[in-house]
Amino acid sequence: MFTTTLIAAPGALEPALVETLRSAWGGDAAVWLAPGEAAEFDIEMRPGNGEQVWQELQAAGVDLVVQRSEGRRKSMLLADMDSTMIGQECIDELAEVAGVGAHVREITARAMNGELDFEGALLERVALLRDLPEHVIAEVLAQRISYTPGGAALVATMRAHGAYTALVSGGFTAFTGPVAAHLGFDEHRANTLLATGGRLTGDVARPILGRAAKVAALEEITARLGIAKDAAIAVGDGANDLGMLERAGAGVALHAKPSVAAQCDIRINHGDLSALLFIQGYRRAEFAA
Repeated sequence: MFTTTLIAAPGALEPALVETLRSAWGGDAAVWLAPGEAAEFDIEMRPGNGEQVWQELQAAGVDLVVQRSEGRRKSMLLADMDSTMIGQECIDELAEVAGVGAHVREITARAMNGELDFEGALLERVALLRDLPEHVIAEVLAQRISYTPGGAALVATMRAHGAYTALVSGGFTAFTGPVAAHLGFDEHRANTLLATGGRLTGDVARPILGRAAKVAALEEITARLGIAKDAAIAVGDGANDLGMLERAGAGVALHAKPSVAAQCDIRINHGDLSALLFIQGYRRAEFAA
């Protein structure tokens, strides 16, 4: 069996649209996970026109996910931070304060779209932060960082149902630490910005955490927990997330770069992080505070 989930912005999912698709695909009765926002129904086979319907629904502001029903509720969450759990790229925000924002943002965009080597791009951008006062990090966290809607509920709900949650970023521990603590993650991994005398040196500690390290985190944590990688759901938006998205049981490209979304089966462009709960079959009434 396969489960079809439709997700839209609150109030934007029309019952008639859900019923039309359910009827066309011969699905079971629709179940509303959140009125006007998310609904699901089961079907016996994966539809042959799924991609065409996905594109049509995207134009209507609706996300469509079709996945095997068995095992879709996961026992581990592996999440990217920048532009995923938070709305910004931390290195871009530091660069704005350092006066090199436009240049760094351009490099970041190309790296996240897979046009540049991640490690080289990271070192190039960090070098431009040399001599930036270390206290600026706390200021950026307080003044320039916002949390993606649905993130706190995602972490809290999965943990309430026994799942393990890990924040794994190609960014910096100076940010993942506070973000993980705020959202309630069980652990976090990222690169370490080096500083001396209260100022950034323009370098990071080795080894650099990039695409391979995110895959390693998935493998190490699932092995430690004694669960299969299929029991994990991963979410990210950039090229350095593709490895973990491909290996996890469910890899979610959330408002992802086009080149990233093109390589993922689960693409969320209209919903927020709540979508990761809906595709696991959680009703909004079940979300933890």
